[in-house]
Amino acid sequence: MEARHLRYALALAEHAHFGRAAAALGIAQPPLSKQIADLEREVGARLFDRTRRGVFPTAAGAAFLSRARRALDEITAASTDAARAARGETGRLRLGFIASALLAPLPDILHRFGRERPDVRLELHEMATRRSTAALVAGELDVAVGLGHPTGIGAERLLSVPIAHDHLVAVVSNTHPYAGQPSMDVDRLRHQSLIVAPEDDEPAIATALRNLLGTNSPPLTTATVARDIHTIIGLAACGLGVGLGPSRMLAAPRPGTWFCEITPRTPLPDLVLSFDTHNRSPALHAFLDITRGTRPTAAPALERHLSPPGATA
Repeated sequence: MEARHLRYALALAEHAHFGRAAAALGIAQPPLSKQIADLEREVGARLFDRTRRGVFPTAAGAAFLSRARRALDEITAASTDAARAARGETGRLRLGFIASALLAPLPDILHRFGRERPDVRLELHEMATRRSTAALVAGELDVAVGLGHPTGIGAERLLSVPIAHDHLVAVVSNTHPYAGQPSMDVDRLRHQSLIVAPEDDEPAIATALRNLLGTNSPPLTTATVARDIHTIIGLAACGLGVGLGPSRMLAAPRPGTWFCEITPRTPLPDLVLSFDTHNRSPALHAFLDITRGTRPTAAPALERHLSPPGATA
């Protein structure tokens, strides 16, 4: 029994006439009559009474048609669901990210993704770059946003695309001697109590600070360690020292604090979006497409990945 048999039976019940039903289906009457007869033999019951007044469902036919209508509705729904999933309109997306990415540019990407793909289930996991890389390689994430290009076993399978550039800035309390100054010289940092992110979480920033201040610099070895940017800013607001972090901190102003540039300007590792190139998830494809439209600097690299095989620019 095929879906067309169900459609033929429903059309015959609707039109109560083989000729009219055949015309509505776009087939000749003899094939329709044969298909209905074949269906009745397969079911093992007469489904229609053929009378001079027309063709009408029997009791068996009425029971059959009720189920047939629901079955066709399910087939239609299944086809619709499959098409939506293939377009990345449903399913799930597992995203790992560092907390500072929520300052910029992740909010713009997530807002647009939620608006255009409201039926995709987002599974969001805040985690350090090193952990998100391992999760990507293990297949526990679909995409990750972290600092710098992933390294380690399996990282060669990942495609990494910079989505934001960054540099080092300082934050102090508005009662700090440097409050109100547009910049702070590196030499001054060597005489300050510092507040920094833990090296285990974000080794890329720790490396940049060691390169700037020296590997065994006393301010670094005695620095207060804060797990995230908001804690760095909060501790600085309390007057506990000079908080150091990425320029994305400027997007999180807090009363009682002052941000200033570090001179000379100290670049930090790029904020990088990474994913496994073998992951064919349509939801991932949709997320990358939205990222391409949201972050122009990432567009060329993502364009190459999203283009169909053999396509030319």
